[in-house]
Amino acid sequence: MTDIIASLRAVISADTSGFSRGLGEARNQLGQVSQQSNSMLGGLAKFGIAAGVAGALFVAGIGVASVAAASAHEQAVTRLNAVLKSTHGIAGVTADSALELAAALQKTTQYSDEDVLSAENLLLTFTNIGKDIFPEATSVILDMSTALGQDLKSSSVQLGKALQDPVEGVTALKRVGVNFSDAQRDMIKQMVASGNVMGAQKFILKELQTEFGGAAAAAGNTFAGKMAQAKNALDDAFETIGGVLLHGLTAAASAFANFLRGVGA
Repeated sequence: MTDIIASLRAVISADTSGFSRGLGEARNQLGQVSQQSNSMLGGLAKFGIAAGVAGALFVAGIGVASVAAASAHEQAVTRLNAVLKSTHGIAGVTADSALELAAALQKTTQYSDEDVLSAENLLLTFTNIGKDIFPEATSVILDMSTALGQDLKSSSVQLGKALQDPVEGVTALKRVGVNFSDAQRDMIKQMVASGNVMGAQKFILKELQTEFGGAAAAAGNTFAGKMAQAKNALDDAFETIGGVLLHGLTAAASAFANFLRGVGA
C-alpha cells in the first residue's frame, strides 16, 4: 500500500516525467496486488467476491492505462502547438493537418501517431520546410528510420538539416550512406542559386525515396507491424477514455496543489 501511495504522489507531481513514471509504477503495483491476491480470491470465489475484486482491478488497470495514453497524446499535441507558436506558423502547416498526417501514417506503419508527431515537431523547427514539402518529408523520415534501424529523432534532424540548407545538407546525409554525385550536387546548387529551394528539396527527397521509399509501409505489413498497429489502435481507444479521466485528474491535482500551498503559507 505504501508503494501505491508513493506512486500516486508521483502522478500529481508537476514534473511531467514524474507523472509518467508515477502512472507506470501505479500500473505495476496494481499488477502485483492482483498477483498477491490470487490465493485469497480462490477461497472467496464461491461467494462471488473474487469476480468483484478481479473486476475492480481490471477496471482500475484500464483507467491507469487510459490516463497514460491520453497524457502521452496530450504532451505530443502540446509540443506541436508550442512549435507552431514559436515559429509563427511560417511553414504553413496547421495543427489539424499535422495530426491528420500522423493518424494516417499510424495506420500504414508500425509507428504510433505520437511517434509521428514527435518527428513532425522536430521537422517544424526547420523553418525552410514548407507545407508542400512537409508531408513527403515526414514519410521519408519514417522510411529512413525503418531502413537504417535508427530512431525517428536522428532521422528528423538529419533530413531537417538537409532540407533547411540543401547545398550543405547533402553532406550531412552522406554520413548515413546517402551519396549524391557531383552532377547532382551541381544541380542542387544551381536550383538554390536561382531561388528554387523547393525544387532542390524535392530532388533530395526523390533520391531518398529511391533508397528508402516504402520501408515503413513494408514493415507495417509484417506480423510485428500488424501487432504494433493493433496496439496503436487500442491506445487510441484508451485515449478517448483517458481524456475524460485526465481532465478530472488535472483539476484534482491543481486543487490539491493549491491546498498544499495554502497549508505551507
